[in-house]
Amino acid sequence: MEGSVKSHPYVPTDLYLPDFVPGALSQSTILAVYGISSLVLVSLIWALSGQRHKLSKVDRLLMCWWAFTGLTHMILEGYFVFSPEFYKERTSFYLAEVWKEYSKGDSRYAGRDAAVVAVEGLTAVLEGPACLLAVYAIATKKTYSNVLQFAISLGQLYGTAVYYITSLLEGDNFAASSTYYYAYFIGANASWVVIPTLISIRCWKKICAASQVPIQKRTKVR
Repeated sequence: MEGSVKSHPYVPTDLYLPDFVPGALSQSTILAVYGISSLVLVSLIWALSGQRHKLSKVDRLLMCWWAFTGLTHMILEGYFVFSPEFYKERTSFYLAEVWKEYSKGDSRYAGRDAAVVAVEGLTAVLEGPACLLAVYAIATKKTYSNVLQFAISLGQLYGTAVYYITSLLEGDNFAASSTYYYAYFIGANASWVVIPTLISIRCWKKICAASQVPIQKRTKVR
């Protein structure tokens, strides 16, 4: 039996979401839980990384970023990928509430747009664990640390580019209002443009500098 069609707060208004259940948590509650949990995580990683005296402040900040973004990919985005009917959730389960709220800024999530699901799926399954590996690599000063961070950052930039470009190609009309558009669609994703760009530049410089060392040594020997 086909589910009943109920009104929803998303755009376009004719988006088919059978048995839609409105969110139970307020926007302030959702943001507060996300903000506090993120702050606790970052504070914990910062404190633990401080016990390793050979790590610079930049390395410690990078560990905080990779832990934060890795768990975001795996938990938040992972839930979205593997919960196609989150909009039907009748309890106030937090992860479902997050996506009901975020869909006001991009209804492609509620509508299970193929491009969004593909990008988020790869991000959750591949980039999420890789981010946690980066935390370990930095903490233990592995030789592959910069290469790994560079690769993940490029992946994040690529995913974000696909996310925005596909929206533009499809009309860029998926937000319930301009407030949601700039706060969620633009603002919530800005960190995954700015920070990966800065990390990519830093890692590229370090990789290039490291590759010059053997050349200089061979030149001296000759």
